Amino acid sequence: MTVVHLLGHYDDEYGALPLIWSFARAGRDQRFFYLTEPDRGAAGSTRRAETEALLRDAGVRAEAVVHVGRDRAIPDRQLFRRLDAAWSAIGQALEGAAPVEQVVTPAWEGGHVDHDMCAVLATALAAAHGGPPPIQFGLYNGLGWAGPLFGAALLTENGPAETLPVSAGDWWRYATAVRFFPSQAPVWSTLWPHMFARFAMRGFCFQRLAPGRTGERPHPGPLLYERRGYADHRALREAADVFLAGRAAPTV
Repeated sequence: MTVVHLLGHYDDEYGALPLIWSFARAGRDQRFFYLTEPDRGAAGSTRRAETEALLRDAGVRAEAVVHVGRDRAIPDRQLFRRLDAAWSAIGQALEGAAPVEQVVTPAWEGGHVDHDMCAVLATALAAAHGGPPPIQFGLYNGLGWAGPLFGAALLTENGPAETLPVSAGDWWRYATAVRFFPSQAPVWSTLWPHMFARFAMRGFCFQRLAPGRTGERPHPGPLLYERRGYADHRALREAADVFLAGRAAPTV
């Protein structure tokens, strides 16, 4: 059986690292799909190398990593315009793989446009394989914040949280794993304290992405990616509706 991780960007896997370790220890085959390619900041080759180093440390085989954004020329923040291309690439890469047991995705939380579109693709993939709802892990969102500011609190709209037990050793390993992303130090210097404040209060938590949830607005009020001028939620909603209405199940 295969666990499929649909990720918007290199380093998104950090938010799911305890899950990745848990699946690895259970002997699950895992596949990692990176659905966009950086078009600003550190070069894509640098970001890829950082992510691949982290995944190697987690015991992930190099051939289990698929660079959809690079191969299909899908730039950062533009996944909602290329959902069909991403879907096709996922299907091709899964040909001949073991049946998909579980899909893992960044949460539907209105933080980044690509994260939310990963959630749309994840619900479609889980449905196509008749599997359970995707696991969604929170990264960041703008609920309760103004302007470009954000936090890492899980959205109550996403349902009850489940806690994954993490040993003291793995907590230390998790905390220090940010060293794999030197090019992203400015980002992690702001996000990391929020994330670990949440972990300190509640442990490592994730939620299930319920069917139909991606048809709802992530949370009331302006979304973080709207406040940052990346896209309007209506544009994402229209793109997702067109994709879901016209898609064919991926070949597996």
